[in-house]
Amino acid sequence: MSLKKINTVLTAAFILFILWFGTEFILSPETTAPGFGLPRWPSGDGDGFLVVKGIRDVVLALVLGILLVTGHRRALGWVLLVEALAAYGDMATVLAHHGSVATALGVHCLTATLMVVNGLLIMRETRKTATARAARAPQPA
Repeated sequence: MSLKKINTVLTAAFILFILWFGTEFILSPETTAPGFGLPRWPSGDGDGFLVVKGIRDVVLALVLGILLVTGHRRALGWVLLVEALAAYGDMATVLAHHGSVATALGVHCLTATLMVVNGLLIMRETRKTATARAARAPQPA
């Protein structure tokens, strides 16, 4: 299997996972929130904040999906690297609020690290194309 196919499958898996998780937070935040890793439910009406998190995840997935479908592979690699920061941020949030270390590391950190690996693999895959384009571009006088 080629590097491009492996990258495409990994990216599609991330898109589906992030889309599913975000949709769960929008549709049933009260049942999805415990899986995030925080130790307790927010006091008061916290549902709205959880829906915001769900919307964020759906948008992140849609951005990746658009780049994948339109074939903007290099941009896809960069966006995967940047979007991994959201998952690292989720990990830091869980740890800072005395949540589940296993969830912080096993879900959020693992997801973020795999996104970084996938982004770097896509950058590697597209490196030759980017270099060839730069060599062909006319240089200003």
